[in-house]
Amino acid sequence: MIRVGVVGLGKMGLSHLSMIRAHPDVSVEAVVDSAGYILGVLSKYTGLKTFTDFEKMLDSVELDAVLIATPTRFHAAMVRTALDRGLHVFCEKPLTLTAAESAELAGVAAVRGLVTQVGYHNRFVGTFREAKRLLKAGAIGRVTHLQAESYGPVVLKAKGTTWRSKRTEGGGCLYDYAAHPLDLATWFVGNATGVGGTILGSVFSENTEDEVYSTIYFADGVSGQLSVNWSDESYRKMTTRVSIFGTQGKIIADRQEIQVYLRSTAPELEGYEPGWTIKSTTELTDEVWFYLRGEEYSAQLDHFVQRIGDPSLPATNDFASAAITDRIIELLTADAAAGPATTTLVGETTASTSPKARRGSLLGRRS
Repeated sequence: MIRVGVVGLGKMGLSHLSMIRAHPDVSVEAVVDSAGYILGVLSKYTGLKTFTDFEKMLDSVELDAVLIATPTRFHAAMVRTALDRGLHVFCEKPLTLTAAESAELAGVAAVRGLVTQVGYHNRFVGTFREAKRLLKAGAIGRVTHLQAESYGPVVLKAKGTTWRSKRTEGGGCLYDYAAHPLDLATWFVGNATGVGGTILGSVFSENTEDEVYSTIYFADGVSGQLSVNWSDESYRKMTTRVSIFGTQGKIIADRQEIQVYLRSTAPELEGYEPGWTIKSTTELTDEVWFYLRGEEYSAQLDHFVQRIGDPSLPATNDFASAAITDRIIELLTADAAAGPATTTLVGETTASTSPKARRGSLLGRRS
């Protein structure tokens, strides 16, 4: 049995606790939170050992791994402490609030041979996994462009804030929402080489952005558009969608279904014909041992557990891949701060204007 401690018992932490406690190969040994009421209830009805101090738990209980679901600003220090004690770590996204810290933690984990994972659950959604499989098979030929979107009703009024909407605690819409489609985009087409035209706009929030729009450049001439808004009340809950365009067709995937259009010249693939093919997530999703919120949440925890048992299994969303997403987030922040760069028609000539230098938006110069 893998001995696990759960740290942070908010909405996601309690969800993770419910799922991981039901896993046949896991024994939850202790939980940590700052809320005495939650700890009292869990102690009374589950018998779990409870702590208000993370390091005290580590000193008191023998563990193999920790699951961290605290506000983001606590991630770096807690993850580092866990790695220093030789523990495997599952951490909710984003990994940290700086790309340098994320890269450092990924390096430490790699040197020590520890299993790591970040809670980018969309990589375990059946439709997105099918999109990944189709891309690997070359179904739509050479990829030329993608659109990565996410919308939802998180911040819908000016008054009242939570840690999620504070830049120094949760990172705002960019870290909390845009991280999901960004993570999928890099999973599908690789790391970004640069960004441009980034807008971090406020709808209701005073201290952080509520919407994110940008152009992202990838290797081999692939371009991408990022469109994210967490102040969109036309959506009942968070919706993430990725559209991928290629020389032989296109793929559109969200949590509910995948739509694939193939040209008549596209490679033959079992289950797909030229023209449109639509498949639902239910026919593409494997059964899980425990259902809560969606199969993908259980599946990602099972993947973490399986990798602890067999570290040779390929990682799906470890610290290294999460650090890539955090790096792009910092590029977007720098690009937005640099201000707009526009090309306008003046008479019969064009003129480029840029109020500030934008060197920070590129990982590599584009000719």
